[in-house]
Amino acid sequence: MSVAENSDGRPATIQARCVRLPAKAADAASLAPVIETHALSRAGNELLIEVRAAAVNPSDVKAATGLMPYAVFPRTPGRDYAGVVIDGPDGWIGREVFGSSGDLGIRRDGTHATHLVVEADAVMEKPKGISWEEAAGIGVPFVTAMEGLRRAGVPKAGETLLVMGVNGKVGQAAVQIASWHGARVIGVVRKNEPYEGHANSTVEVIDTSATDVAARVRALTGGKGADIVFNTVGDPYFQAAHQSLAVRGRQILIAAIDRIVQFNILEFYRGQHTYVGIDTLGLSSIATGAVLRELGPGFASGHLKPFPIKPAAIYPLEQARAAFIAVAGSSRDRVILRP
Repeated sequence: MSVAENSDGRPATIQARCVRLPAKAADAASLAPVIETHALSRAGNELLIEVRAAAVNPSDVKAATGLMPYAVFPRTPGRDYAGVVIDGPDGWIGREVFGSSGDLGIRRDGTHATHLVVEADAVMEKPKGISWEEAAGIGVPFVTAMEGLRRAGVPKAGETLLVMGVNGKVGQAAVQIASWHGARVIGVVRKNEPYEGHANSTVEVIDTSATDVAARVRALTGGKGADIVFNTVGDPYFQAAHQSLAVRGRQILIAAIDRIVQFNILEFYRGQHTYVGIDTLGLSSIATGAVLRELGPGFASGHLKPFPIKPAAIYPLEQARAAFIAVAGSSRDRVILRP
């Protein structure tokens, strides 16, 4: 598909079909998205992308149900996408790209549409051999994991990463990145189950229903503890994470259920610990693109792999409400909209 320019050489306008949320809803079941047509055209250094697939993230549902006060309405939701450039600066037309953002779908119209306009610096080339749906599913989980590990210091050979909630999508992305860089990874789960994702080395798993996490981490590390704890759950695991840290260890936090926690300040400063807070909603499309490009060599080499996408987790735009309800129901599947 191509887009014809106007007679004066300016990019043409295209009519895009978009999922629209007219107002916030009380919960996912109360969402009433509609399909509308909106005119889109790009500015000078922007790309007009024909969207082939777009993910539905938990943050999309939270924003739609009023849990993010800065989310604007009405709007088109969606942060992650994959598609083909159909209009842009020289050399861009026809390129297959994917990307994500902290502001798309939250503070400006997002990816749950047939077309999208983003900055050229926001996108990454789609790796060969990865489907549209898989590429669309990379965004938020991998960006969150990479930004957390970048800020805390990417673990390397000889270091240990402990991942709380290892079978969640951010947890799996953190495992992939850390094991790609040669670090040892220990995962924490809340019931007896193995690690479900891809890894570049063995992932030891601790079942919190049967084992004291901190004691087991100390046993596995010769008493040292974990160099980094990636806490994808928040306060329920905060104390176990705190007690599992090595001297100068870092705990990464990306979520909360109860917002207030207590911890031993003496242990904190004598352990020389660091807490790293990550909120990818604060990253622009361009900043998010820079994080994704750090992951490019890993996907190209096969050390990083996209999440498998199940056919039952793919929905057309017209079934956006059902897709949102699936995500709100804590589905472990990566849920995708396919325009």
